[in-house]
Amino acid sequence: MAAPATVTATAESEYKDAEDEYKIGPQDLLEITVYGQPELTRTVQVNSRGRISLPLIGTVEAGGRTAFDLEKALAARLSAGLLQNPQVTVFVRDSLTSRFTVEGAVTRPGVYPLKGQTTLLRAMALVGGRSTLGDLTTVRIFRMSGSERQSLSFDLEKIRTGEAPDPVIQNDDLIVVNQSKVRTVLKDSVLSDVMGLFNPFSFLK
Repeated sequence: MAAPATVTATAESEYKDAEDEYKIGPQDLLEITVYGQPELTRTVQVNSRGRISLPLIGTVEAGGRTAFDLEKALAARLSAGLLQNPQVTVFVRDSLTSRFTVEGAVTRPGVYPLKGQTTLLRAMALVGGRSTLGDLTTVRIFRMSGSERQSLSFDLEKIRTGEAPDPVIQNDDLIVVNQSKVRTVLKDSVLSDVMGLFNPFSFLK
């Protein structure tokens, strides 16, 4: 069986794809607010079938939708003879089923639960940032899209300064922080110089 193809997108399409919001899953905890309707504002948990139940509108499919998509669906239900131009906000407070993995030159590599809408900057903060040799200019996110494996590249320095958008991490994303070649060379050079100072036979070279 052939291995999935690796797709490397252009910078423009990478950012566009990565801006897609977190997809709601079973057991996720949602905060739903309807402006001016406090009796409809509540925290609900998505059931195992990906559904939620709300007063006035009953059961709604939430699984697989983004928060924005669910906001539109709830607003449409409420406006169907119930409220005029309802303003609905959905926030994913917690996710119990999703996770992401961070590998490479970071302080604490490993698998982490994906709680709500986590961006790349927040994910890096959760793992303690890069190690002393980490290169933040080419952080890669590997993501499955259908049967293909996408390889997305981001410059965390530009994200920090606002020059580039902060991508939203999705379930099963793999974040890889590579070692900086420049930092590695500098470290090896400094270590070599220090060792030379303590080598009693270095003057014989």
